[in-house]
Amino acid sequence: MSYSIQLYTLRNAVQEDLKGTIRRVAEIGFTQVEPYNFVAMAKELGAALKENGLTAPSGHAPLLSQDQDGIFAAAKELGITTVIDPFIPAERWQSAEDIQETAAQLNAAAKKGAGYGIRVGYHNHQWELESTIEGRTALEYFADLLDPELVLEVDTYWVAVGGQDPVDILTRLGDRVKLIHIKDGPLTTDTKAQQPAGQGKLPVLDVIAAAKSLEVGVVEFDDYAGDIFEGINESLSFLTAAGEGIKA
Repeated sequence: MSYSIQLYTLRNAVQEDLKGTIRRVAEIGFTQVEPYNFVAMAKELGAALKENGLTAPSGHAPLLSQDQDGIFAAAKELGITTVIDPFIPAERWQSAEDIQETAAQLNAAAKKGAGYGIRVGYHNHQWELESTIEGRTALEYFADLLDPELVLEVDTYWVAVGGQDPVDILTRLGDRVKLIHIKDGPLTTDTKAQQPAGQGKLPVLDVIAAAKSLEVGVVEFDDYAGDIFEGINESLSFLTAAGEGIKA
């Protein structure tokens, strides 16, 4: 298992200076990034990654609302091997029928992605855990509808905000989980209150240990009240010091 940084964390810096931001990420010690909405900036991002010796094993893109061929082509150009849909709104998780439709759409996207040599995944927020379908969380109900090649990137913080124990959820989802988002804080929806890993209420190391088939742990802040580069540095330092995984 290795560590990556979700570039959405650094979205303001990326918009101001993509090349400089990627350089700072490398200087902090990350060797992997997880880009978001990467189609428009594929060429510039690809050049910055190459210049700094970084790779992008995974990336976020809205597969169910934008051109999938364009997304997969850009991913291939960047060396991204797993494209993850990062957001399906809360109202789509309230009924079995809606969840079945979403799963069918992602299964179809995965078949198209396979033609590019790319795997497809899904990333949750809190509402997939707040909603219950047939006695289980909507996320677990959804997981059982996915074709075997689809993977989950579990945002462990949002699982806890959604009222579930992320260790239990990861245990039940099992081998389906290949990536997780690592973040910490007071376990509320106040994103500005998020904290570096190990400084909040989430048992980060227990959560990582519960993901038995984990390939990449992705550090992320949805927002942060302090200096975001200091925040990601503190998160990576905590994870590295704890001896979890390979050097980032």
